[in-house]
Amino acid sequence: MGIIRTAFSTIRGTVNSAVNDQFLEVVEPGEMGEGTVLTKGVTVRRGSNRRGTPDTISDGSVIHVYDNQFMILTDGGRIIDYTAEPGYYTVKNSSLPSMFNGQFDDALQESFARLRYGGTTPVAQKVFYINLQEIKGIKFGTRNAVNYFDSFYNAELFLRAHGTYSIKITDPLKFYAEAVPRNAVQVQIEDINAQYLSEFLEALQTAINRMSAEGVRISYVSSKASELGRYMADVLDDTWTKTRGMQIQSVGIASISYDEESQRLINMRNQGAMMGDPNIRQGYVQSAVAGGMQAAGSNPNGAAAGFMGMNMGMNAAGGFVGQASQANLQQMQQNAQAAGAGMQQAPQRSAWTCSCGAVNNGNFCSQCGRPAPSAGTWTCSCGAVNNGNFCSQCGKPRA
Repeated sequence: MGIIRTAFSTIRGTVNSAVNDQFLEVVEPGEMGEGTVLTKGVTVRRGSNRRGTPDTISDGSVIHVYDNQFMILTDGGRIIDYTAEPGYYTVKNSSLPSMFNGQFDDALQESFARLRYGGTTPVAQKVFYINLQEIKGIKFGTRNAVNYFDSFYNAELFLRAHGTYSIKITDPLKFYAEAVPRNAVQVQIEDINAQYLSEFLEALQTAINRMSAEGVRISYVSSKASELGRYMADVLDDTWTKTRGMQIQSVGIASISYDEESQRLINMRNQGAMMGDPNIRQGYVQSAVAGGMQAAGSNPNGAAAGFMGMNMGMNAAGGFVGQASQANLQQMQQNAQAAGAGMQQAPQRSAWTCSCGAVNNGNFCSQCGRPAPSAGTWTCSCGAVNNGNFCSQCGKPRA
């Protein structure tokens, strides 16, 4: 028993009516939404025989296959033929399986050879359609915090991740045999997701740990969705792709959160990095002093008492505010001097006249492009004669 491709010469708008008039039975896919992975074929017409035996497809009936669908013809629960190519197919009990691979390679025939039905007499035939589109919007969330060593913070941090992922069926025959419950009429992704969610979360933790080993900062994890998807595909390759005929297509992380201890360590590290800037430190000191003066002015016992207490506190601190400000200013001056030294430019060459008559200041003539002649020696204001761009005695630049 197998299927044979059927061609029609009618125009698109009347092809369904032509099928209904010509064939005893016409099988169409049942409802297939975005989250549907498998649905059973529905007989939409039986011609004059409206009391046909259930789950029996008469010889000569036609099966309709749409785009992005994989049709499976079964007999007694075993696969006897399939197609991944859209079109109309006639059922012939006397023919051998046709096996239209469509977008899939010859490896699909190897799966068919392991799963096919070996009998010759049809008993109970059914048609199933598998969704070949990307199944999106599958929600996930880590039950426990995942450890993540961040080399930037030099600490073992813990994060939680929530988001969605998508899968794509790459070998429909394996998927039907391993992932689809028996006697199922329609299967939604939620119906089988619970079975594989724990494996997905284990692979997610492995992928996150790999990102940690590669030195990705923890705050960048949420922006690495494409890399995370590739990691997941590598981790689940054996258990999902090779065994169950499906693979991770993409992973979208909606939120990354940290446990309380990790958040405290991150805040401490960020605050320390900010306080390493003398400008920020000086602003913090001035803000603290201004806040103290404001609090002293609003003292319920009187502003005088408040300022007296403030002066006593500052004296007890041993002039900490003044010392801190002085240290900040010194570091700011050192940074400014270092930046100014880096911006100093080499002295410009003095004017020279090219053999073509053009007067130039650069290293090449602006008219003919000849290089500037050797400058020769020059005498510094201190009296020293030099060959370079700086005086060997006083260090002054060449005029």
